[in-house]
Amino acid sequence: MAVLDIEGYVTKLMQAESRPLDNYAKKTAALQQKNSALNQVSAAVGAFQGALTSLNQSNTFQGLSATPSNKDVFSGSATTGAVPGKYKVNVTQLAQSQSLKTSGMASTTSTIGSGAPTNLTFQFGTVSGGTFGATGNALGLASAAGGIANGSLSLNGVAISTGPTTRSARALAEAINAQSGKTGVVATAGSTETAADLFAGFGQVSVDTGSSYALSVGGVQLANLNTGSAPLTGAALDTSLASAGTRNALAAANITVSGSAADGTLQFTAADGNTIDVTETVTGTVRGGIKHADNAVNAGATTTATAGVTLRSNDGNQILVAGNNPAAAGFTAGSVGAHMGSDFSLNGALNSKTITLAAGDQTLQGIRDAINKGDMGVTATIVSDGSNKPYHLVLTSNKTGEATSMKVSVAGEDGAAADPALAALLGYDPAGTQGMTQTAGAQSTLLNMNGIEIKSDSTTVKDAIQGVTLEINGLGSSTMTVSKDTAAISTAVNEFVKAYNALNTTMSGLTKYNAETKKGGVLQGDASVRSIQTQMRRQISEVMEGTGGKLTSLSQIGIAFQQDGSLKLDSTKLSKAITENAADFGGLFAAMGSTTDGLVKFDKSTAATKAGTYGVNITSLATQGTLASSAALGASTTIAPNTVWRVTLNQTEPATESKTQEVKLPAGTYNKDDLAALLRSAINGNATFAGAGDTVESKIGDDGLLTLSSSKYGAASNIALTSMSGSSIDSIFGSSTPSKGADVVGTIGGVAATGNGQSLTAAAGSNATGIQVSITGGVLGDRGTVTFSQGFAFQLNNLATSFVGKDSLIKSKTDGLNTSIKTIADQAARFETRLDSMEKRYRAQFVALDATLSSMQSTSDYLTQQLASLAANR
Repeated sequence: MAVLDIEGYVTKLMQAESRPLDNYAKKTAALQQKNSALNQVSAAVGAFQGALTSLNQSNTFQGLSATPSNKDVFSGSATTGAVPGKYKVNVTQLAQSQSLKTSGMASTTSTIGSGAPTNLTFQFGTVSGGTFGATGNALGLASAAGGIANGSLSLNGVAISTGPTTRSARALAEAINAQSGKTGVVATAGSTETAADLFAGFGQVSVDTGSSYALSVGGVQLANLNTGSAPLTGAALDTSLASAGTRNALAAANITVSGSAADGTLQFTAADGNTIDVTETVTGTVRGGIKHADNAVNAGATTTATAGVTLRSNDGNQILVAGNNPAAAGFTAGSVGAHMGSDFSLNGALNSKTITLAAGDQTLQGIRDAINKGDMGVTATIVSDGSNKPYHLVLTSNKTGEATSMKVSVAGEDGAAADPALAALLGYDPAGTQGMTQTAGAQSTLLNMNGIEIKSDSTTVKDAIQGVTLEINGLGSSTMTVSKDTAAISTAVNEFVKAYNALNTTMSGLTKYNAETKKGGVLQGDASVRSIQTQMRRQISEVMEGTGGKLTSLSQIGIAFQQDGSLKLDSTKLSKAITENAADFGGLFAAMGSTTDGLVKFDKSTAATKAGTYGVNITSLATQGTLASSAALGASTTIAPNTVWRVTLNQTEPATESKTQEVKLPAGTYNKDDLAALLRSAINGNATFAGAGDTVESKIGDDGLLTLSSSKYGAASNIALTSMSGSSIDSIFGSSTPSKGADVVGTIGGVAATGNGQSLTAAAGSNATGIQVSITGGVLGDRGTVTFSQGFAFQLNNLATSFVGKDSLIKSKTDGLNTSIKTIADQAARFETRLDSMEKRYRAQFVALDATLSSMQSTSDYLTQQLASLAANR
C-alpha cells in the first residue's frame, strides 16, 4: 500500500505551478476583447460605406419621376436628361412577333419529300407595300339586285350589318369598316369595271314609229331616241359622252369613261366600287344597240358590273370569315390572309442563318428540333387542330417589331433544286410564294406623343421623351407627367446621417470613460479609433471645391455636428436646398464627370483622379477597319448557289484562329440595300464571331459604293475577305483592298493621352490621371473640356476604405492583435508542455519516495516483529 497521497501532493503542486496560465488567459481575453471591438468599428465603417452607395451614384440625383395618368396604357421611369413637363400619349398598336404555320400533316414522324439533304435559310426584314388580307370575288347579280341579307357575313366573330341597300362593293366595305374597331379588319372596295367587250359590235340604234330607246349608265342617261330621232351610232354615243353635261353627270356618280363606242372599246369604271348598271330601256320596236347588229331587234336589258372587296388585317393575323352566307359577300368561310403585292427588304441588324436538314430530320419533329437547335432566332413548335391532318409546324420569331418578318428559303445542297414537298411546305416569301400561312404579323409599337408619331420595335419605348422609358401595357391614351422627384435625394441624405451617427455611437461607446463604474471603454485611448474619428469629422466639415454648383458644404443642406460628435439634419433646410439646387447635389456628393462637347462622353475616373477641369484636344479620330467596293453597285446583284467566303474579323497578332470563319451567303438576286443587309446579317450570324463580340456594319453610300466595316474602332479593328466558292469577292468589291482601323489620338489636360479605339485615357502621373472619355465623332482640334469633381460621398468612401480595406488602419491593428494572441497562445502552449513534464517528474519523484518509504516501513515492521519475538523468549 502507498504510504504517500501522491495524487493529492501532485495536484497541489501543479496548481501552484500553473498559476502563470491565468495571466496568459487574461492577456488573451483582453486582446480578444479589443479585437472584437475593432471588428465592431470595422463593421460600422462598412455600414457607413453602404449608406454612401446611393449618394455616390449620379442617377440618385436625377430628381425626376415619370407618372402616367393611366397605368393600364403604360408605366414610365425617368433617367438623366429628362425634362419636366406633361406629355399626351396615345398608343394605337402594340409590338408583336410574327408567327407562321405550315399546312396540316397526318403524322409528325413521317418523312416529307425524298429525304435528300435540304438547306433552310432564315432571313428577317420588313414587309412594305401591298396588303395582308384577302380579296373577295365580285358580288353576284343577286347581291347587286337585292342586297346582302343581314347575317350573311361575320369577321373575327363580329357580325357585319348588311341589308337590301348593300348592293355594291362600296356599301359592303362601308359596312365592314363600321365594325373595324371590333374586328381589326379594314375593307377596301375594288374598282368596278364594265366588260371590256361590252360595246364590241354596238349596232346602230333605230326606232320604229311610236317606239323609244334610252341608254343609261349608273343612272345617268346617255341617249334618248323617239320617233323621228336620228339613228344612234357608236360615234354619236361618243359625241354624247364627250359633252360637258354628260361627263359632269357621270363624274357626280363617280363613274369614269375610257375607250370609245365607235371601236367597241368603251368601258365605264367606278373606282369607289359602286355597282354599275348599264340599262337599255325599250318600248315598241327597236333595232341595234349593245350586242345587237344594226337590224337585230333589241328588247332592252340591264347589264350589271360589280366589284369585290379586299380585307386587310390590322395586326397581320388571319381573318376568320363566317356567317350564314359569306359567298354573298364574295368570300368562303374559314381563315384567310396572305401578303398581296408586298415587297420585302432585309434587316441587316438581324442575323440570317442556314441549317441543313439531314436524313432523319425531314419530318415535322425533325424540322422542329433542327430549327430549335440551330439558334435561328425562331422558335418552332408543333400544334394539333384535331382534324384528319391535324399537325402544323408553327414558327415564331423571337423578336418583335415590323422589321422582324421572316423569309424562309428552301434549297438543296450545293445549289441543287429544293425538294418540291419541303419547298411547298416551308418556303415563305412575303413578296412571293407563301407556302406557310401567317397567323400573326410582325409589328411595332405605334404611339403618338404630343402630335409626333413614334415607332418602337418592342413594348419598351426609350427616349421618345428624352430620358424617359415607357413600358407599354395596352392601347389607349394617357398623360405622362415628368416632374421633380426629390424623395431619392432626401432618403439618401437621411441614411447618410443615420449611418454616420451609428458609426459615431459605436466608436464613442468603445472609447469613452464611464465615471459611474470608473471604467474605460475597451478602446479608450486607442490611437487608430481616434484617428478615424478625427479624419471623418475633418472631411465632413470641409468646404468642397470644384463641385460644379452652388453647393460646396454639407452645412448648406442642413447637416451639422452636435456637441456629442453626432450629426443633426435640418429637414427644412435640406428640403429648401433640394428645391432650389437639386441639380447641384450630384457634384456635392458623388464623383461626377461632365464634358462641354456632345460628342465627347465622360466614361470613368479612378481614385487617383484629381478634381479639376481639363482641356481635350483631338489630333486624329478613331477609325474602323473597312473594305469598300471599287465601283458603284448595279441595280441588282446575284449571289450564286453555294457561295462561301472566308471572313477574317479583328484579327490579332499573333493570329487567333477563331478570328477567321467561313460564312455562307444565301443565293438569290438582291438590290443594293438588301445586299448590304445580307452581308451584315450573314457575317454577324456566325456564332463564333457573335460570341467574341466581333460584328460588322454595312452601308451603301451616296456614291453607290458598298462599304463593309468592323463595328470596332481602333488599331484592333480590321476585316478581310477570301472567296471559297460561288460568287467571288471581286464580283462585288472589285479590286479594293481593306484598310485597318486606327486609335483616337489626342491630349487631356495638355498631356498626351492613350488612345484605345474611341476611348482616350489621361496620362498616368498627370492631374487628370484615370479620366477616360469617348470621342464618338466631331472635328479635330479643341474639343472643349472635361470637368471632374469629387464629392463628399466619394471622398468619404475612399477614406473609409483606408480604414477597413486591405492594408488599412484597422486591418493593420487587428492583424497585430491577432499576432499577439497567437504569440500568447504559443507561450501558453509551451508552458503547458513544461507543466506536463513537471507533473511527470513530480509524480516519478513521489512514486520513488513512496517506494522508499514503503521499503523502510517494511524494514521497520520486520525489526519490530523481531524485537517483539526476542522480548517474548527471554
